[in-house]
Amino acid sequence: MRKFVFLCLVALVLAMPGMAEVQYLTTAQFKEKVFDYSKNREWKFAGKRPAVIDFYTTWCGPCKRLAPIMETLSEKYKGKVTFYKVDTERERELASLFNITSIPQVLYIPMNGKPQILVGLYPQEQIEEIVEQFLLAKPADQKKK
Repeated sequence: MRKFVFLCLVALVLAMPGMAEVQYLTTAQFKEKVFDYSKNREWKFAGKRPAVIDFYTTWCGPCKRLAPIMETLSEKYKGKVTFYKVDTERERELASLFNITSIPQVLYIPMNGKPQILVGLYPQEQIEEIVEQFLLAKPADQKKK
């Protein structure tokens, strides 16, 4: 009985709101939270903080290795960067919009300026460096480099 109560408490804590996690996006949610390409021709980010979008499929080996990295980084950058996932087989319209032909591809979206997309699996340290320099660095910091 104690184990059952303990497991219930652990499940409750893990399910509490406010825990950082990678959010799954549909095409409709993408238009609402990221960019409504059906209404705008020029890129206009709709988010409240920089974002990272992992384009993946369920059968992709490198995508499976990237998933825990994205979960770890979503916790590390909680409140600073929003992390999303898009299943390219379910959301073909989005995959087509970004010309996704190989996976994983990760889209990095700064608050201002155009997003950048990288193809392939990168180590966590390299992804952190991209987040720090491209998404979180202040304009004065970027000019120094």
